[in-house]
Formats: sequence, C-alpha cells, structure tokens
Amino acid sequence: MSETRSDGELLRSVASDGDRRAFEELYRRYAPWLTARMRGRCADAGIVDDVVQETFLAVWRGSARYREDGDAAGWLWRIASRRLVDALRGAGARGRLRQTLARLRHRDEASAEDHVLAGVEHGDLAGALVRLSPELRAVLQATVVDGLTTREAAVLLGIPPGTVKTRAMRARRQLREALA
Repeated sequence: MSETRSDGELLRSVASDGDRRAFEELYRRYAPWLTARMRGRCADAGIVDDVVQETFLAVWRGSARYREDGDAAGWLWRIASRRLVDALRGAGARGRLRQTLARLRHRDEASAEDHVLAGVEHGDLAGALVRLSPELRAVLQATVVDGLTTREAAVLLGIPPGTVKTRAMRARRQLREALA
C-alpha cells in the first residue's frame, strides 16, 4: 500500500524531477474542485476548461512557483483567477459574455448571480457589468457575489487590499453612472 503524499511533496516532485505521477495526482486532487470554483466565476464552460488546463500547464512547466507559504488549493486558485482575468480580457471576450448571459436565461440550475443577470433587461445591469473591466468585475465577484472580505479578496486575486477597495469603489461608481 502506498503512502499518500502531501500537496507540498507532490509539487516539489513536479518542480524538481518533472514527476508525471505526482503531477497526475495533483491534477486528480484539484482539477474538479478548481473547475467547479471557476464555473462559479464564468458560465462559459470552454473558457473555464481552458483556464484550468492553463493553470496546470503553468505548474507542469514550472512557470508558476509554489513557495510553500500557503496551501496548494489557494495557490492554484490564485493562478487560475489570474488566467481567467486574462482570458476575459482577450479578443471577443465581450461577445462571449453576451452569449453567456443569453445562455443563463435558459439554464435550469442558475446561481443567485445568474438569476439577477438573467432577469435584467438588455442595456441595464447586464450591459453595465459587461462594460466593466475584467479587473473590476473580478473584485465585484469576489466581494459581492462570493462574500469575501477585502483581505480575502486580496489574497484570492493576488493584489493588495487597498487595490481591492479602490477597484470596488470604481466598479460601484461606474455601475451607478451606467444605471442612472
């Protein structure tokens, strides 16, 4: 019977030896969880799948370095969150978001956020949210939808708490102006 290795041991094996089995174990442990969490942030399954794959690719290639100063799940979440913001910034992101919002209106099991977005007429809240930069949307998602504190959102997004506060203030101001 083999002993279960810790996340830190798996990550060290991947980084130092390119240990494929360690990588596969890490993937089995965290890919389903990361996918579920990312789907709470983005309804586009294609983008979510790409982000999860890019996250683990960064781990495999060593472009993401684990410093062992936190848990592996949080570390992977920070990588994936940044990748998601990058993906949403890309060309066609607004078109994908509009398609996603349209699909939300037809989903059977929608989250509270989905219900709010689905019930909004074109040009109101949905349009205002789409026009926010991905960075501002990410802060609103973390603080309003996920209910995280400023400090928790800062850790999740990999930015200072003051930046979270500033972005939240800017997002709220932009939404108020767009909805006035």
